[in-house]
Amino acid sequence: MTGGPGGVPTLRFSDFESGDATARHAFARALRDAFRTFGFAIIAAPPLPAAGTGSVAEVYRAFEHFFALDADQKDEWGGVEGGQRGYTRFGVEHALDYRVPDLKEFFHVGPAAGPATAGYPRNVWPSAVPAIETHAPILFDALQTCATALLEALELAEGLAHGTFSGMVVDGNHVLRALHYPPIAAGADPAALRAAPHEDINLITLLCEATDPGLEILRPDGRWLPIEAPTGQLVVNAGDMLARMTNGAIPATTHRVANPVGTRPGSRYSLPFFAHPRPECDLSVLARFITRDQPARTPPITAGNFLAQRLREIGLS
Repeated sequence: MTGGPGGVPTLRFSDFESGDATARHAFARALRDAFRTFGFAIIAAPPLPAAGTGSVAEVYRAFEHFFALDADQKDEWGGVEGGQRGYTRFGVEHALDYRVPDLKEFFHVGPAAGPATAGYPRNVWPSAVPAIETHAPILFDALQTCATALLEALELAEGLAHGTFSGMVVDGNHVLRALHYPPIAAGADPAALRAAPHEDINLITLLCEATDPGLEILRPDGRWLPIEAPTGQLVVNAGDMLARMTNGAIPATTHRVANPVGTRPGSRYSLPFFAHPRPECDLSVLARFITRDQPARTPPITAGNFLAQRLREIGLS
């Protein structure tokens, strides 16, 4: 384990997968402590395709071609309810309780069609950029494997039964989001940000390296702390669903993507993977995190109902 920006630790993924019990437990404890302190951690050397088919570089290349298309062309691959698959136009999504839409457009990829995912929206594959269908599902599967392992590590560190979190994401309604933040227009609302302060909806988020800086996390003293994934690493963070189940012991930390200043006026691209439970999963506070002094903060709700509620609140549904 090493220290990252502002003290956010960097953990080596292979320590958890090594088979050495000491290293495995040390990784799990370090991830738990990072999440409890920051809500975030950095993961070094995750098992993602390093080059070629399904690599982060190839996925970025494909989506850069897509976002360069005319607006009418991009709209051909949108329109899925709640923006859960395919394209969502610039200026549609806004942060919870924030009046101004974010300065971004995005494209969602979900799990492959099959019996276990029959109730989910189907993926939308742009015929104008066939490389998206070639590369994105491979990166999606690799990130899903990483997310499952990280949730297993949290179970281990928190003394929970195997599968408490990781079992929820088997055949979950995960989303790989390709984000494009265009250059800031001269007439943009002064209050608009590339991504206004928000918390993620899901259990855990894995963020591949972005093409430019901008991600910042809010610290308890009110400071905004920049954080980025170096090439080949991941920024990971807890979402609202995990915070609910742990009664806030693991927080969903507020974060944003700040607007560029100075010499960085161009586009920014990023690739977060949102690990979601199956819709029927129960998000009730776990007994492990309830005490006389800390009663359950949130009422029971299913993952599907919670997601639907949040999609309405942020303008996607």
